[in-house]
Amino acid sequence: MQNKPVIQLLSDQVINKIAAGEVVERPASVMKELFENALDAGATHIEVEIIRGGRQLIAITDNGCGMNRDQALLSIERHATSKIRSEADIENIHTLGFRGEALSSISSVSRFTLITRPEEQLSGTEIQIAGGKMLSVEEMGCPVGTRMEIRNLFFNVPARRKFLRAEQTELAHIRQLFLVHALAHPEVGMSLKVDERMVYTLPAAGKMEDRISELYSAGFLEQLLPLSYTDGEHTITGFAGLPQTGRKDRQDQYIFVNGRPASAPVVYHALNEAYHSLIAKGRFPAVFLFIEMEPSLVDVNVHPTKKEVRFRRPNPLRNAVLAALQKALTLQDIGSDDGEKIALPPQPPIRPTFETQKKMDELLIRPDLVESRISNKESRTPTETSPKAQSPKPKAPSPWGWCRIVGQIGENYVVLETEDGFVLMEPRAAHERVLFEKFMAAIHQNSIQQQGLLAPESIDLLPSDAQIVRDHIESLQELGFGVSEFGGDTFIVDALPIYVQDGPAESLLVEIARELEKAGKKRGTRELVQEKIAQAACQTAVRTKDQLTDAEIEKLVADLAKTEMPYTSPRGRPTLIYTSFTELNRKFSRN
Repeated sequence: MQNKPVIQLLSDQVINKIAAGEVVERPASVMKELFENALDAGATHIEVEIIRGGRQLIAITDNGCGMNRDQALLSIERHATSKIRSEADIENIHTLGFRGEALSSISSVSRFTLITRPEEQLSGTEIQIAGGKMLSVEEMGCPVGTRMEIRNLFFNVPARRKFLRAEQTELAHIRQLFLVHALAHPEVGMSLKVDERMVYTLPAAGKMEDRISELYSAGFLEQLLPLSYTDGEHTITGFAGLPQTGRKDRQDQYIFVNGRPASAPVVYHALNEAYHSLIAKGRFPAVFLFIEMEPSLVDVNVHPTKKEVRFRRPNPLRNAVLAALQKALTLQDIGSDDGEKIALPPQPPIRPTFETQKKMDELLIRPDLVESRISNKESRTPTETSPKAQSPKPKAPSPWGWCRIVGQIGENYVVLETEDGFVLMEPRAAHERVLFEKFMAAIHQNSIQQQGLLAPESIDLLPSDAQIVRDHIESLQELGFGVSEFGGDTFIVDALPIYVQDGPAESLLVEIARELEKAGKKRGTRELVQEKIAQAACQTAVRTKDQLTDAEIEKLVADLAKTEMPYTSPRGRPTLIYTSFTELNRKFSRN
């Protein structure tokens, strides 16, 4: 007969190693815990040292409040913490750390040294632990604050050490974590030394834009729009990137909740909704989002490493994030899931500012200043008249000040000469943006005009497309589509909105049905349905449009300059690509 399993209590050493499996995933997670402790201790300067990707050494030195001997010894015990006192405190967390298990877990799988001193004492305390075993506790001289050294991580757990990635991979995680905390706390000076080489030296910055400028390239900040929004329950600040900051991952999307770097699905959904008509699918713009709210409304204890947070009231937060982003990007008002309208304050359109485009966004294009009629002869003749002499003082910013239409190339692109360089415009993407904004403006003003067809069209759809159109037929009718069921999967169309009157009715209905299907039930609110219909209608109208005439190009250039987001189509395709004369001179090696 087999021996029956016997239940017994685990030793503290085994318990700590099990806990370390949750808290200590890799060197970067060790750095995270130590960094958060330094910030909670009130440090105004933090130094980080890394050797061999954190395998050999992770050291963090801060000038925080420090600890006396008894407090230092208590800090390495399991579930000993200064952050909470009662069960009620767990529901109202104001600090980054709070569980009190990090140091005990880390010291159980490394050679651990803690050196600390409070301001009121003349000497400090040094504690050394190896694999969870106390080696020494000594008095020593040291500056005010705390230094923690983690050497030979996982030296006593070879199975865990074997699963660490290459040194450069682990270092990349550490550098990303350092960058996140540097952005979260611009008021704190920080430095990062890797293998005896200084990588970052960041002074305490008064403003977030100063810290962003230190961490990114010089022109990056000029591609960000400031965020400032409050609704009484949430205060949202930071920066929202223009479409050209988009990349294939969320690496440049940072979310901070009450100063805590975190991920939150509801916030990511709001970001996707705010940008879905501005940037191509699968691209993610840069966002630096700081959310301040009552701590009791945030659950930061849902993940062992505190990577993710949850919210007691996710829908109001989603609405606040959307409103903040749309206010910054000067888009239209939005609707919440419960049908409540979110009013955005009126403001003048904000124009993107590029590093090489500082002058272009200060002037206003006027249709009467578009000079060329695109004859081959005129398009090759430079205009000598000074643009500044022709242009009055602008009333609003624009993508360019003065411009001259040079001509068309490749049957697809329009070349525009500007004061500082040249622009390639993709007419169909530009036309789609113009139509879309006119259509959406008419929707919000309840002033959509219809154009009746000379003869009603009978349209047969696939069963799946027909069902989607049938589900949204009232929305289509509200938006100016004269569509009605005829029986089975057949519909009669006798009118179209004036902005897409040139589009074929059948293509419009099919495209709209498929776009609505992509949108899914999550995005089935009235406002988003309207936007999807407008996108599909405009895309179809442009796609079927004949080659633009010279006069149409001139009007398109002027109309595009008046849009709120002239740089992308509603689907996120670029409408304009700008090249400065400075860049051209550099490429041709001209001074």
